[in-house]
Amino acid sequence: MHASKRALLAVACGLVAGALPFGAMAQAAAWPTKPIRLLVGFPGGSTPDIAARTIAEPLSKALGQPVVVDNKPGASGNIAADQVAKATDDHTLGIVINGNLTSSKMLYPKLPYDPAKDFTYLSLIATAPLMLVAPANLPGGTAFFDAARKAGDTWSYGSVGVGSVGHLGMEQLKSRVPGMKAIHVPYQGNPQVVTGLIGGQVQMALIPPGVALPQVKAGKLRAVGLTSGRSTLAPEVPSLSEAGVKDFNLEVWTALLGPANLSKTAQERINKELAIIMKSPEVRQKLFDQGWQAVGTSPDGMRARVKDEAAIMSKIISTNGIKLQ
Repeated sequence: MHASKRALLAVACGLVAGALPFGAMAQAAAWPTKPIRLLVGFPGGSTPDIAARTIAEPLSKALGQPVVVDNKPGASGNIAADQVAKATDDHTLGIVINGNLTSSKMLYPKLPYDPAKDFTYLSLIATAPLMLVAPANLPGGTAFFDAARKAGDTWSYGSVGVGSVGHLGMEQLKSRVPGMKAIHVPYQGNPQVVTGLIGGQVQMALIPPGVALPQVKAGKLRAVGLTSGRSTLAPEVPSLSEAGVKDFNLEVWTALLGPANLSKTAQERINKELAIIMKSPEVRQKLFDQGWQAVGTSPDGMRARVKDEAAIMSKIISTNGIKLQ
């Protein structure tokens, strides 16, 4: 080819490529370019940790890079959530629970992140109803709530701490059952709540089915009802609506998110792969075996759910004057 023609061709190719800078083309095609850090604000073996490790391997295979689960427990998950919010490397994601996005802003006046503005919402990962349980010597169904009304504030309920879903959920339940005045007793964790129930120190608690069912099947606790409709996680347990509690629906969940500055390329790739992963029979079974239903939502669907639940939790907190000591 004549030199002048080669020069013209080079210029033409340069003009076409110039429509999208080479660096941008490479970035769009290459993400992720290094291992992905998946922050979890709770210790190993916790529900968020289980969710993170369940999706980490298939996500790593799909993206072609290691997905490293990094546990940063503390402040009910808010320390890790804040690190996600402030990440700038385009390769940091996080697994959070309800409270980090729906109630923390009300409970922590100096919360260092804004749940509504500082994150890119990606998808819910797993959900589960809570199970209202009581000592085995107490009645079930409507008789349980009749007894609770008669007992007034001589009865108490346990939770894993002030501001937890179990705590706020019980206060919400009390608002749906006029006359029920059980007093809150915080514990360090669900195992301690179960011990308190079996020993009769507390008369009720809302805990995950995966924690409650073994004790119910052993005859040590009574299942009063689930905080949602009937669930395949505990098909033998009725819903609380069947026990006469109306307009009460509560689930615990884990979700995947990134910082607000997460690139569109990363968002699109993660959403695409995660939609496939959450339909995987293996992933769904792993979560089910741990007492969770696998879900996959759009970013908009996740945001709408957070907004609705935040409004409910905000009302519960303000109405009951709940504050962290």
